Amino acid sequence: MTPAMLELSRRNLMAFVKTTKPDYSVGWVHREICGRLMNFLADVMERKSPRLILTMPPRHGKSEIASRRFPAWVFGVAPQMKIITVSYNLDLARSMSRDVQRIMTSDEYREIFPHVSLGFREKGVPSTKRSDMFEIPGFDGAYIAAGVDGGVTGKGANIFIIDDPIKNRKEADSPTIRQNVWEFYTDSARTRLAPGAGIIIIQTRWHQDDLAGRLIAMDHAGVGENYRLVNYPAIAEHDEPHRKEGEALDPQRYDIGELLKLKAVLGSYSWAALYQQRPTPRSGGIFKRSWVRYYDTAPVVFDRVIQSWDLTFKDSESGDFVAGFVIGQIGADIYVLDCEHSKIDFTSQIRAILRMTKKWPMATAKVVEDKANGPAVIATLRSKVPGIIAFNPQGSKEQRANSAAPTVEAGNLLLPRNAPWLTDFENEFFMYPGVEHDDQVDALDQGILYLTQHATRGIAAWL
Repeated sequence: MTPAMLELSRRNLMAFVKTTKPDYSVGWVHREICGRLMNFLADVMERKSPRLILTMPPRHGKSEIASRRFPAWVFGVAPQMKIITVSYNLDLARSMSRDVQRIMTSDEYREIFPHVSLGFREKGVPSTKRSDMFEIPGFDGAYIAAGVDGGVTGKGANIFIIDDPIKNRKEADSPTIRQNVWEFYTDSARTRLAPGAGIIIIQTRWHQDDLAGRLIAMDHAGVGENYRLVNYPAIAEHDEPHRKEGEALDPQRYDIGELLKLKAVLGSYSWAALYQQRPTPRSGGIFKRSWVRYYDTAPVVFDRVIQSWDLTFKDSESGDFVAGFVIGQIGADIYVLDCEHSKIDFTSQIRAILRMTKKWPMATAKVVEDKANGPAVIATLRSKVPGIIAFNPQGSKEQRANSAAPTVEAGNLLLPRNAPWLTDFENEFFMYPGVEHDDQVDALDQGILYLTQHATRGIAAWL
């Protein structure tokens, strides 16, 4: 190994990973994670008490970096550090501990960090008898492996790593297991920290109420520890600095074709949690599947038919989605008759509304949000499209959804069973608010609220 490579491996975690594991497949995401971990160590050494949550799909190389190479590298850079690594059980944590020991007794490691050795050897090979703990002699550093199902009483840490505290779906769906994980965090992890120590949680999301979910919720409520949350969805849901919307996170491991196959097999519930890192309740978010009815053939006569649109007025097609619905009302029942959902520019949105009007001439009222669009946009729309109604729903998007929910819960929402757009709509509607795009929910909520807040005019509309 050249002197330059040795020095780079000492200073740079990604270089260390490649030097000690040449076959490791490196993408932009792994370089970024290494950079974040290096900054994390710097903050620990400055006693800034850093908090970091990294969420990432399975089998994308997160544990190899964060739970194996990173601790070994830390001991080379700062051998006085005390590290505790925790996983869902002690066996897995011990396995990671043995991997760290193997790295630190490798020829490459000794060449990079010749001043560091382990506290026990059997003919140069780490003993497996103490796979749950080893020390760095002469520097007071130590590594401890533990399981969430055990404890770390009496042992302290400068760096506390929690790697996948939940094993599988069965555990994730158990309120008892989730509470056990939380109590481990509060009673064991938080009480073992040295002054200025840091916590890293690296996991695949399973449930809204998993460890990451609780900590995120506490931060949002203003009573948390100010965790830095970094989500890495398997497929980009919008343009990112390193990839475009629809591109895979690590195509060398899982290309887009393989990910789409996984998505089809897993279904929207598990896919959203495990691969996109945005879990939602199994029964749905605000809107439950059991509330909705379906129809095969639409009625002939309606009390009223409207269009409801969630618009965006950017000049390019690379921004937000546009969503529009044709909705018919008979008494308390609301039938969703048609849907437009696409990324289109301002001119194309005007054409889409006019096209929907031609297809559904009885839907003369086109409801758009007043507050979001502003008077200038409303005036422009009215100059181009007849029947624009500026509606001003109250509250946030989620509050509006909750206001529309009683109508849906009462069984008054009916969807067309065989519509080509139904699956796309259901994936958003039943997962809301745990979705990246909520345009269809916004447009439909708006239509429901408009119809329920305005008395029927008593004029029938015929198909």
